[in-house]
Amino acid sequence: MPYTNMDVPMNDARSDTDTTEERQLVLTTLKAALAAMGSVVGRNTEIILHDLTQPERSVIDIVNGHVSGRSVGSPVLGGPQQDKGFAAVMRTAETDVDCEPVVIPNYPTTAADGRTLRSATAVFRDKTGQPFASLCINTDISGLLTAQACLEQLLAAPPSTAEKVSEPADMELLMAEIIQNSLARMNSPNRAQNKKAKLEAVRQMQERGIFIVKGGIEKAAAALGVTRYTIYNYLDEIRQHSVNEPSTAGSSR
Repeated sequence: MPYTNMDVPMNDARSDTDTTEERQLVLTTLKAALAAMGSVVGRNTEIILHDLTQPERSVIDIVNGHVSGRSVGSPVLGGPQQDKGFAAVMRTAETDVDCEPVVIPNYPTTAADGRTLRSATAVFRDKTGQPFASLCINTDISGLLTAQACLEQLLAAPPSTAEKVSEPADMELLMAEIIQNSLARMNSPNRAQNKKAKLEAVRQMQERGIFIVKGGIEKAAAALGVTRYTIYNYLDEIRQHSVNEPSTAGSSR
């Protein structure tokens, strides 16, 4: 995190001495934390420790400095652009005398060459409330954004050209349709009395496959006003007619 010198005067010369040991202990601890984190993060993540009391050479420890182009001894103003750490810490120093650390998590910044970074900053204050150190993390996500764009392009679904598959119709409705169509083709005005017309209706139902479905015989019988046994007899007659038809010269169904 880039930072700026804090021109907040101490009460007296002794105040500086009173906080020196405290500050040194915190910086030593943060260096150890930086070394531990630096051993596990990838090369695209920079971890940097600033001594804010010397802004012209604030960087006192750094891992993966190639992310921002900095090294030990770099100035505080040499970091990413659009860093929220500036404004946040300035406001804290001016209005808050608490000594608790200030954390600014996960915010976007931009490297000098335009690469997109995700950053986080923790600012540490001494017992007088003065900022004296900051631990910053900057992750270069430009490669990830490029990969994401490529994946989205590769995985984009092409326009579907497949024909829509109709949902299977309700069996009861199909059977009713077959029976209704077969009855509609009966030529006899008196369906209940005309065996020939009923035979033709049963033949049409058979061709549509209704009798291989459970309940088909019963539904056909009910529609024709006959018993299920009559339907069986009609089917026998139709089969016999089919067997004898080829040997009957000039005959037609």
